Amino acid sequence: MIEIKDIQSRLREAINTSHISQKELAKQLGVNPSTITRYMRNDIYPSIDTFANICRILDVSSDDILGLK
Repeated sequence: MIEIKDIQSRLREAINTSHISQKELAKQLGVNPSTITRYMRNDIYPSIDTFANICRILDVSSDDILGLK
């Protein structure tokens, strides 16, 4: 069973280990840096289009983040 807490954990890990700062990620996504902070704290989850753009920017597979592989 896929659970949102596991997806959030993998997304947080991908952001933490990326070569892109949270501030730069926010800039590329066109969101406030506090939004990225909220993703990292698991306060909110990105919309599907934002999620896809995060995966593209970080060069990670959405399947990996979603736990499908």
